[in-house]
Amino acid sequence: MPEETTSIDYVMEAASGAHFSGLRLDGLLSASSSPRSSSALTPSSGLTADSTALKQPFVIVGVSGGTASGKTTVCDMIIQQLHDHRVVLVNQDSFYRGLTPEESERVHEYNFDHPDAFDTEQLLECVEELKSGHPVHVPIYDFKKHRRCSESFRQVNASDVIILEGILVFHDQRVRNLMNMKIFVDTDADVRLARRIRRDTYAKFVKPAFDDFVLPSKKYADVIIPRGGDNHVAIDLIVQHIRTKLGQHDLCKIYPNVYVIQSTFQREPMLQIRGMHTLIRDQDISKHDFVFYSDRLIRLVVEHGLGHLPFTEKQVVTPTGSVYTGVDFCKKLCGVSIVRSGESMENAMRACCKGIKIGKILIHRDGDNGKQAPEGIHCVSKRFPSLKIVTSEIDVALNEEFRVIPGMGEFGDRYFGTDD
Repeated sequence: MPEETTSIDYVMEAASGAHFSGLRLDGLLSASSSPRSSSALTPSSGLTADSTALKQPFVIVGVSGGTASGKTTVCDMIIQQLHDHRVVLVNQDSFYRGLTPEESERVHEYNFDHPDAFDTEQLLECVEELKSGHPVHVPIYDFKKHRRCSESFRQVNASDVIILEGILVFHDQRVRNLMNMKIFVDTDADVRLARRIRRDTYAKFVKPAFDDFVLPSKKYADVIIPRGGDNHVAIDLIVQHIRTKLGQHDLCKIYPNVYVIQSTFQREPMLQIRGMHTLIRDQDISKHDFVFYSDRLIRLVVEHGLGHLPFTEKQVVTPTGSVYTGVDFCKKLCGVSIVRSGESMENAMRACCKGIKIGKILIHRDGDNGKQAPEGIHCVSKRFPSLKIVTSEIDVALNEEFRVIPGMGEFGDRYFGTDD
């Protein structure tokens, strides 16, 4: 198709040997005119032998809001509901910088709600270390002496969930970029004022700092919670979302465009997918059963992948004369299968997309030395960050012979009956 047209090009390939398996969509324009995106569908995908070193078994949640908005209450409620996961709380207040002797003499004139009051560099360093899976020493701030305790600290270990709480945690872009979820606790100004005993301090420092720094950062929030800890519905939804993220494959946490379909389905379909993978990976399965269960898996992957296509709203009139508001999917759709394992996915594409045109592409493998071995999801996701990869399972690694393990052998040979 011409470059200027809105097109979707599929490259389909089933898992064959050590090859990465994929169905790729190029030149996809979303309904909201977003940048080009693409998608890959694969029954199973392989990783490199060192891929486990990139595990990030946690979610970083930023919680911001004005002074006395109820941030701590929200954090405590999230932690309580995530009782079956390791959760740690890091307060931005721990990273106040110590006051100079001159500042200490005029402490009542010092604005503790200003970004300059915090050691953001050290905060950033600590969060990056936690994100890398390393324990950190968080400073302890003495609010009476307005300086850090020089001989004591709090050790924080990397956990499933890291909650970073503070009035200005969204102020610095570098810190924001480390967060998987950003929550803003939005409480009425009168309520926050009532929670402050010293009205003069509120009027002189807290409110101006809120208006200048905290409120503008609200636009970066993914979720805004009105009424703080009183909003149980919002907190329940946040906890549910975090649990979903924790249940994803590690690579789905690293690369947001990687989708393992069993991660989002209910328990029963998950067991069905696992059961079908058990069957097709068995070296003693009959060819008929191998093809049957492979086709079932491929159909699930294709249907799930089609859910990532752009669509527009469309209204139709039903036989009862009623108006039904539905969706209309992209029309300019074609598939390109990678010879020859990818040809196993063509029937599912034709069954799901009426009249789809399918082309062929051949990828030549130069050899099986270390430099030329496929690098799986890590390589593809880094080189093509807009590519969406949809798969039913991700294999563990490559062995010494650069074959995917546990794997399923040469998929094309087994599917088309040309194996030994």
